[in-house]
Amino acid sequence: MNNWVDGIQNAIAYIEDNLTEKLEIKDIASEAYVSEFHFQRIFSALCGFTVSEYIRNRRLTLAAEELSLSDARVIDVAMKYGYDSHDSFTRAFTKFHGVSPKAAKEKGAHLKSVAPLRISLTLKGGTMMDYRIVEKEAFTIMGKSKLFNIETSYEEIPEWWKEHYQTGGGKIVKGMFGACLDNDGKSFDYLIADLYLPWNNIPDGYITRIIPAGTWAVFPYKGKCPKALQDVNTQIWTEWLPNCKEYKLAGNYNLEVYLDPKYGEIWVPIQKI
Repeated sequence: MNNWVDGIQNAIAYIEDNLTEKLEIKDIASEAYVSEFHFQRIFSALCGFTVSEYIRNRRLTLAAEELSLSDARVIDVAMKYGYDSHDSFTRAFTKFHGVSPKAAKEKGAHLKSVAPLRISLTLKGGTMMDYRIVEKEAFTIMGKSKLFNIETSYEEIPEWWKEHYQTGGGKIVKGMFGACLDNDGKSFDYLIADLYLPWNNIPDGYITRIIPAGTWAVFPYKGKCPKALQDVNTQIWTEWLPNCKEYKLAGNYNLEVYLDPKYGEIWVPIQKI
């Protein structure tokens, strides 16, 4: 995508300029010219940690510098960097630095530091990524839905699949699709779903969703889930999208398509630039 990396760097600069202010994901994502839903997934894939983790770590880094280099009161520093109480700040600070805020003011205290991010793309050799561009008509899926936080979904969704089968859900929905549908930019609805057959009844506790017609980038993966799928998903955000010059992201949703125990696809909605 044109200036895609510049957009992410703009978002990081916005975070750095506003670390003592209230930061909203929607405002940060707007600096990168992508939706909240896509920004958080791209950021995590590129950086290896979530947006909120980065903000927290940068604030605690600056708080430690301020405490160690000045006579500022702990409560004043806590309030400056977004903590509403002495206790909550002390817990977060101690977990991050390994020492309390009070101890950080002592000479020679060992403190941790997270530097501001600088995003750059480097060539790592001729990694080949298979994909195809397809046009699809609208279709309807039927399944069971659960709300997930974008930042913890990698760990939680595989557990929900296990629960689905352990509780007999596989007799109703085999799980051809794992559908990620944006909810509010911070969380998304995830459906374990199959194609909806309109002549069948919809069981209690299950829902239908229409997937709009459009253009999709389809990426195959081979191997055992969830690792094989998550590895390809990371490649999409860190390799394919930054280098794609013809398409940009479209809707705030994507699909995992499970065709075989060790083969499936990730479908990402796109449109021509």
